[in-house]
Amino acid sequence: MTETLGIILGVIVAYLIGSIPFGYLMGRLGGIDIRRWGSRNVGATNVARVLGIRRGAVVLVLDVLKGAAAAGLVGRGFAGPFDIAEGHRALLLVLCGAAAILGHTFPCWLRFKGGKGVATALGVWLVLSPVATLIALAVWGLLVAIWRYVSLGSIVAAAVLPGALFSLHYSHLRAVLPQLVFAGLLAALVIVRHRSNIVRLARGTENKIGRISVKATRAPKPTDS
Repeated sequence: MTETLGIILGVIVAYLIGSIPFGYLMGRLGGIDIRRWGSRNVGATNVARVLGIRRGAVVLVLDVLKGAAAAGLVGRGFAGPFDIAEGHRALLLVLCGAAAILGHTFPCWLRFKGGKGVATALGVWLVLSPVATLIALAVWGLLVAIWRYVSLGSIVAAAVLPGALFSLHYSHLRAVLPQLVFAGLLAALVIVRHRSNIVRLARGTENKIGRISVKATRAPKPTDS
């Protein structure tokens, strides 16, 4: 009973940490509702395009840190006080990490309309599997450097992560099965959340880094219905 309570509380706390909308808050500090500008996304990429690279970088770091905090501090911190069995601790880390990503993607504070979860997922996976994460991050950096499409880098990096994890742990897959399943589901979530970007990439209309003007990209103010 204590173990179950610990897992449930850990997931709830991790979700609440993940749902902190740093991009939205940064927009408010800049005097705007970021959801009405650029791509209308509350993620770091849109903040960087609309409010500048520095503010976007701050949001990126904060989104990464909240993912790491949810998986590391919550996932590991709840294991001891709630007597989580050794065999269940890896599962607790995965569940807390997943909850943080879902919190970022579907934050309760913004009517469950959040970012795409890539930066928060990066923080989570730096805790779960640093080497596999660095491989995926290198792929992301290479693609963004060559083609300047953040969305393309994010989609491919998410798809690479399960393969990297499998390659690193193929001799003891049972031990990392929760992480492998999580990585596969995460890749699917990232691809689904980027479906509009995929359409624009296919049409050649996707925005590249540094190509968006704030004046040209303000979204129309929604009307009440």
